[in-house]
Amino acid sequence: MAADPPATDPPNLPRPDIAEALAEAVFSGRYAIGAMIPREVDLCERFGVSRSTVRSALQKLVNAGLLVRISGQGTRVCELASWHLLDPQVSVWMARYAQPNPHLQREVFAFRVAAEPFVAALAATHATASDLLAIETAYEGMIRTLERTDLHWQGQSYNAYDVAFHEAIFAASHNLIWAQISHVLKPAIALIVERSNQSATLHSAKDLDDSMARHRRVMEAIRLRQPQEAAKAALSVLKRTGRDLGMEDLVENPPSIVMPPSIGVP
Repeated sequence: MAADPPATDPPNLPRPDIAEALAEAVFSGRYAIGAMIPREVDLCERFGVSRSTVRSALQKLVNAGLLVRISGQGTRVCELASWHLLDPQVSVWMARYAQPNPHLQREVFAFRVAAEPFVAALAATHATASDLLAIETAYEGMIRTLERTDLHWQGQSYNAYDVAFHEAIFAASHNLIWAQISHVLKPAIALIVERSNQSATLHSAKDLDDSMARHRRVMEAIRLRQPQEAAKAALSVLKRTGRDLGMEDLVENPPSIVMPPSIGVP
């Protein structure tokens, strides 16, 4: 019979971050959706901590919608629809640990396909001079990094400028909700950008030139206040990303982009 776990943690020893370890196992898919995770007593033995410490860590993931505790059975991984993906901590976990999880990456990319063309159209209507400067600065950063072997310029990487480009477009929509969603999902969007750019780099400089040309069309359509063209250009960027990710099917039949009257074609 296994010994009972200690009532308190051993003194003078650093506590392992159990919540972080469990989040990594869930987001990577090692604990699959619907699976039961190890019992409290087993987690106590594995991490060398008290049951109260384990319960506190489990509660963090329960509050985040990742786990559900079932009386008399244990703790199970929730369906993806229950995960609080807009929670900043959950978004950070997703960016750190979801790389091996293709289903989760598809969900993030599907969100971008549905949202970004519409947001680009909003940006083409509402962008201010400072918004255009932010978009152009991010674009220039992407260009400058490609001129360097380490893909860095002024202390930032190509991927960081790419994420900043898309984040600036969301901000240029001047819609509070879209801007907040972009901010919260920034780590998750960075995950997709990084993987896409890794795939493009493996191909050729021609692929990167094509990607930059598509980004430039988005920027120019926003600058020229052409919402329909901005939406089409944003979708073109996503088609390129879908090809790099092997997710072309998500962009083959994208949802129709319905323009509100204020940004529609007269």
